[in-house]
Amino acid sequence: MSKTVIELQNIKRNFQVGDETVHALRGVSFSINEGEFVTIMGTSGSGKSTLLNILGCLDTPTTGEYLLDGISVRTMSKSQRAVLRNRKIGFVFQNYNLLPKTTAIENVELPLMYNSSVSASERRSRAIEALKAVSLGDRLEHKSNQMSGGQMQRVAIARALATEPKVLLCDEATSALDPNTTHSILTLIKDINRKLGITVVVIT
Repeated sequence: MSKTVIELQNIKRNFQVGDETVHALRGVSFSINEGEFVTIMGTSGSGKSTLLNILGCLDTPTTGEYLLDGISVRTMSKSQRAVLRNRKIGFVFQNYNLLPKTTAIENVELPLMYNSSVSASERRSRAIEALKAVSLGDRLEHKSNQMSGGQMQRVAIARALATEPKVLLCDEATSALDPNTTHSILTLIKDINRKLGITVVVIT
């Protein structure tokens, strides 16, 4: 039986805007098993970004319980959540979030620098392996300003993979790309899910 990686129990998230309370999430409950490929769809303003921030340990719910790989997140401190995020979650964003004028390898190594248990040599080898996995083995020393949008998104995916995450969170990851590149990136993400068994959550 598959292990549950993400479990949300009656998650609510309220924001105070002046005198008004905005109910961004109103009792969301679901679970995602290891190795699943899940798409979360919704119109603008439906709470997708709020949900993503909670799933990615960037925010905590007002009430309800969130378990990530069996670990309760809601009562954690900000620094505890940061460590958990770095160890368990890989992010792929719409705008790539790469450092400009920095090589593909350096961009992919970046999140591993926050993990003291990963040596410099292991960091580099993991970065190279991740870039090869996204078919960028011939672009290791290319800087982000020398790449196409599709190549930059592949670097962003490699950066997420290098941390060996339990969950890959993709936030509108293809909305800035043309249809052909979108298709190749989505195919790549599906291949990662199938071949590596990484749980994938796509927000769109």
